[in-house]
Amino acid sequence: MNYLVVGLGNIGAEYAGTRHNMGFMILDAWAQASNVLFKTERYGDMAEISFKGRHFHLLKPSTYMNLSGNAVRYWMQKLNLPLENLVVISDDLNLPFGTLRMRTSGSCGGHNGLENITQMLESDQWTRIRVGIGNDFSRGGQIDFVLGDLSEEEKDQIPDLAKRVIQGIKDFSTIGPQRAMNFVNVKPKKDPENG
Repeated sequence: MNYLVVGLGNIGAEYAGTRHNMGFMILDAWAQASNVLFKTERYGDMAEISFKGRHFHLLKPSTYMNLSGNAVRYWMQKLNLPLENLVVISDDLNLPFGTLRMRTSGSCGGHNGLENITQMLESDQWTRIRVGIGNDFSRGGQIDFVLGDLSEEEKDQIPDLAKRVIQGIKDFSTIGPQRAMNFVNVKPKKDPENG
């Protein structure tokens, strides 16, 4: 059973630690934890991870965010996958930092990468996991915020966030989307010292 797991981000060192690259960061964490390396392929960097008879093809598109659909469509066709075997990980400014939302279909919430994937696949019937990055910016500051670096405090939360997303994707493939959503869509626990 094959799955395409796409992490959205922008290529280039200048974007590496930015909020918009949450998808890349999570796939990097998964590859590192699994001791696999990404290889440069057509339309992006690919890695493959196996788990309980499932094969996850991890894709970091090299097309830039707003053209991510080109890479997704190409690899969905190449791997001959149905839409229900696609999972896309993206950042989301409508959710508080660290909040996760898994959905098996629906709107793109103004995210250009998700929007382009929907256009290219001519469907919104595919699973997305949105990772909250918050919206702590003043009017007109959205682009600077999204393309800004994570704070040290936020960076410290990435390993735990990545673990939750990865477990959610494994659950999605083994016990089904509904139970995976029950696991993923819980609010993160607050640190008792910081409220």
